[in-house]
Amino acid sequence: MEQPLPPAGSNTETKMDTQQPGDQEAAAPVSEAAQAELLDECEEQFAQLEKLQSEIILCETDLSEDPQEQSLNRLMATEAQLTQWLSMEPRLLATNPEILLHAGKEEMLKLCSELEMIAACCKAKKSNLMETHEREQTWLEKRKEVLIAATNHVERLKIERETLSEHSVLLDTKKKIEKMKHYQDDLMETLEDILENHFPLPTSEANASKKKKNALPDLNANLISLNEILELLMNKTLETPHDPYVMIDEKFWQPYVEMLLRYSIAVRHPDNNVKIRLETFC
Repeated sequence: MEQPLPPAGSNTETKMDTQQPGDQEAAAPVSEAAQAELLDECEEQFAQLEKLQSEIILCETDLSEDPQEQSLNRLMATEAQLTQWLSMEPRLLATNPEILLHAGKEEMLKLCSELEMIAACCKAKKSNLMETHEREQTWLEKRKEVLIAATNHVERLKIERETLSEHSVLLDTKKKIEKMKHYQDDLMETLEDILENHFPLPTSEANASKKKKNALPDLNANLISLNEILELLMNKTLETPHDPYVMIDEKFWQPYVEMLLRYSIAVRHPDNNVKIRLETFC
């Protein structure tokens, strides 16, 4: 079976007649003799195709009406045709070198145009890929910086955790306690100075004048200062918070006690007037 050709005046002739201006400049026109030879070959092939088509139509009328048998026959015919095509050596449709040269130029121009389109598409795709690569690279660099910062922070925390042992916590607590004690001592010294300057014990001259008037014994030696009274009240509150009251005796100078009660620094026991305690300050 020979290779079929398109009808006369079809594809090949159309390509020759409808060439683009650029293609006509690149490929020289075919001579009239070559065109006539090509038309004769096309008509010959077309006639052969018509003959084969009529033979196929005649064969189809003799086919069996069984669909399964028809399918089997078609399969066998297709296999036989495939074997024939595989065993057949390809041949040129035309032997005229002028026609072959013209057809080859047309195919080359078409191939070049397709390759240019493919190159443009590849270039655009490459540009898009480069932009995507740059964005991904920037994102990767930022993530690396975040990872390095997080790793350094974790390492720093590990080092701090290793150095921060129980012994160091205990030493730090002792330092804070010592600092608070020093601060408390400074406050107590300041309070003592203020009380000593502004709230002194009764002087000997005042006691002497009172002795002449009332003839009372000298009690100045047994009296305690206002600072000592406040210190007793504070120590009692801290040592025995469940029983913060202090018994008032002859050592407490009465004007100081009354002053503490009047200004709500101390309060009396609800059941015993000779006991006082430090007021609860919120």
